[in-house]
Amino acid sequence: MRKVVLVTGASSGVGLALCKRLLEEDDELHVCLACRNVGKAEAVRGALLASNPASEVSIVQVDVCSLQSVLQAAGELKQRFQRLDYVYLNAGIMPNPQLNIKALFSGLFSRKVIHIFSTAEGLLTQEDRVTADGLQEVFETNVFGHFILIRELEPLLCHSDHLSRLIWTSSRNARRSNFHLEDIQHRRGQEPYSSSKYAIDLLSVALNRNFNPRVRPGWGLYSSVVCPGTMVTNLTCGILPPFLWTLLLPIIWLIRFFANAFTLTPNNGTEALVWLFHQKPESLNPLTKYLSATTGFGSNYVMTQKMDLDEDTAEKFYQNLLELEKQVRVTIQKNK
Repeated sequence: MRKVVLVTGASSGVGLALCKRLLEEDDELHVCLACRNVGKAEAVRGALLASNPASEVSIVQVDVCSLQSVLQAAGELKQRFQRLDYVYLNAGIMPNPQLNIKALFSGLFSRKVIHIFSTAEGLLTQEDRVTADGLQEVFETNVFGHFILIRELEPLLCHSDHLSRLIWTSSRNARRSNFHLEDIQHRRGQEPYSSSKYAIDLLSVALNRNFNPRVRPGWGLYSSVVCPGTMVTNLTCGILPPFLWTLLLPIIWLIRFFANAFTLTPNNGTEALVWLFHQKPESLNPLTKYLSATTGFGSNYVMTQKMDLDEDTAEKFYQNLLELEKQVRVTIQKNK
């Protein structure tokens, strides 16, 4: 039986590059493209099958910023598949990123210049908004929509007779200082992207704590987080005008000799995601983030980083999500 891989945000960027690389690694896979734009997904499916005719590629339409869309997609997936072997939770947004010019120039002349450019710490703010579900857009897209998807797909994931893997696209920009349990949606802050990525780290740890067979016999779910590095994609292009990217790219190529976080292309950025595909989940540390890295000469490799969090906070966050889930499900039922 073919292994089934579900990838959210599969029509561009890291998601698209990941699908290409996975099928190059194993053309016996069934890859399901979970995308908002069906037209783009159809074009991607055609291209993937042209390059890998022995593979199976399907599409499910889902907008993780719409809970109704998530519920509908989960229902379709449960009708199509008996199990999911890998779920890459990759879709995400960074709306209206604004570069803090003052922080940029002060960082250039500080001892932490490499760290600042590798993580974008303090450099970026975003303008968030409220969705039709009454949630903050970045939180719902990057975290909560995926959480509800997983909850709905538990019958396909939590089997005792086979292992399922969740692999989250997080970030080096996930900062403890930007996340607060009292404000998990980051309504009162200016760095919702960083907050959402830290929330992903917490959620992954909590899922391992609640569903990992090492701590809960009879269940077969493992969760990991990765950072694809700093790339030029649709997500990051809006940070700077195109002419500034043109000017900065040669400098960034030079910085890569000192800061391996600049993977620059989606293909390079998938290194950690593909590496995890081949690992035995029992050998992985649930408190470790796996980082795609690229040398100054363009060679890709994987680094590890201990996540800056504690398991008690992760569990409290998980319980907060469960409570929020109850509230939104009541609202959805009332609106039917």
